[in-house]
Amino acid sequence: MPNILIDTGPIVALMNRRDRHHDRILAFTRAFEGVYLTTWPVITEAMHLLRHSQAAQLNVLEWIRRGGLEVVPIDPSDIDRLVALTHKYRDLPMDLADGSLIIIAERLHLRDILSIDSDYDIYRTLKKEPFVNVLRSF
Repeated sequence: MPNILIDTGPIVALMNRRDRHHDRILAFTRAFEGVYLTTWPVITEAMHLLRHSQAAQLNVLEWIRRGGLEVVPIDPSDIDRLVALTHKYRDLPMDLADGSLIIIAERLHLRDILSIDSDYDIYRTLKKEPFVNVLRSF
């Protein structure tokens, strides 16, 4: 079963039927037979954006509990890399959620990501590898 990274936008779009990306993300998730990997900063950002719907927030938590959305921790040892990434991409600007996904990608040797943001067209791993936004080919 393949693993891919998932950014905040698709999580919010999936849980909010009024989101303009909802139908496309829903279709992707129905076709995808793997596990989505994310981080607590991404979950925190998603929960904040879904703050007007406790049902949507609960759906995110249930998705985690069922194992379809796996939360990979970042460690205090990752702070130096987060600082470096924040400096490198300060013109975007890159946020903590994005930085945490880059760190997880580097740690787990992943490049595939589900995102609605174009930032991942710019971001590179420590080995200068580009990300592959799987939503683009769907």
